[in-house]
Amino acid sequence: MISRLDLRGRTLSRRELAAAMPRAEVRVEDAAERVAPIITDVRAHGAAALRDLAERFDGVRPEHLRVPAAALSAALAGLDPTVRAGLEEAIRRVRAVHAAQRPVDGVVELAPGARVRQRWIPVRRVGLYVPGGLAVYPSTVVMNAVAAQEAGVAELVVTSPPQRDADGLPHPTVLAACALLGVDEVYAVGGAQAVAMLAYGAAGSEPQDGDVLCEPVDVITGPGNVYVAAAKRLVRGVVGIDSEAGPTEIAVLADDTADPDHVAADLVSQAEHDPMAAAVLVTPSTVLADAVEERVAQRAAHTKHAERVAEALAGPQSAVVLVDDLEQGLAVVDAYGAEHLEIQTADAASWADRVTSAGAIFVGPYAPVSLGDYMAGSNHVLPTGGAAHSSSGLGVHSFVRAVQVVEYDREALGALADRIVAVAGAEDLPAHGEAVRARFAD
Repeated sequence: MISRLDLRGRTLSRRELAAAMPRAEVRVEDAAERVAPIITDVRAHGAAALRDLAERFDGVRPEHLRVPAAALSAALAGLDPTVRAGLEEAIRRVRAVHAAQRPVDGVVELAPGARVRQRWIPVRRVGLYVPGGLAVYPSTVVMNAVAAQEAGVAELVVTSPPQRDADGLPHPTVLAACALLGVDEVYAVGGAQAVAMLAYGAAGSEPQDGDVLCEPVDVITGPGNVYVAAAKRLVRGVVGIDSEAGPTEIAVLADDTADPDHVAADLVSQAEHDPMAAAVLVTPSTVLADAVEERVAQRAAHTKHAERVAEALAGPQSAVVLVDDLEQGLAVVDAYGAEHLEIQTADAASWADRVTSAGAIFVGPYAPVSLGDYMAGSNHVLPTGGAAHSSSGLGVHSFVRAVQVVEYDREALGALADRIVAVAGAEDLPAHGEAVRARFAD
């Protein structure tokens, strides 16, 4: 079911390791070609295009693209009390972790009368994408909204695909999570078209839409499939994005101290997200590899979404990777840059501290990715496809900007005037120097 990749006895560079590792065959750059016309359509035709695209991709034509307030209230009132309690606990833990991420304004006094302050300012309006294709993700509402709220964002917009079984609205549990968090601007729009709506805004097409359905946002965050990731890539620059969070990935670095049933359970748990989900085990132990493969086959055959899991595990993006030792294993997982990286080894914390590329790291046998998906307090919106080499997971930092405030008085500027003039002249920009000299002409 799951293939093997044997890297033992091979000396490979980081680039070669990254190329050798399993990846999904459909990449973001390939999906972008299919997404570009969708973005153009939404820009040109607004809400009318959004309804047409919903009918095409989601099988339903929403009457209300913006979810009515009554539907949000009804969803919260009808939420299962045990699910509500779970979401409330997740909100509490995620809020506590993200409150600690708030950056603090700073000031540097360079000389008398010369100082530079750094202010952290939240963006004004954000678009939070919540997937809704193969599964239901109220937890993603929590991850997106709490991080934005703790950053001090004034306007939060959630968008999630319309559901045929919900009269063209997003799933009621997603709506309940929005209501629980006080988010009242919610749209029944999914996929690349949602990203286009958030980036460019959309004019209304029906009386219930009004003249303007949705105003553009400043930043778009949230996970999605490869087409959502491609759309985010195409609008980057028009708006800010968190990272390209496409189909999910788990990598497990494990030795012979790991419990094969734990490892197998974790691989299967991520495989159930999507047929393109990646599940990778990196280990120097053939005994563990054999045992995990056996248990993965058993679990995959009896899980609820067996067909989806089987497709993900058999795909080119999933494998058991054999390495000479944990040192080589560390090099492999660093080159891979997994969205989720579990360390199930002896002295797991020490190995975890040496990792340089991962969206999030889960240490030891009692920190499975499932914990992070819901209630660890960490954020589960994470970079995929190797983007962890350059991007961070979602957090307060995703919604704030550093603005430098320069404050110099006459004496402080005068002390630097000759040097500024000299450097400006060296750059053949004499007017720069003259702008300083002008302040001392008298």
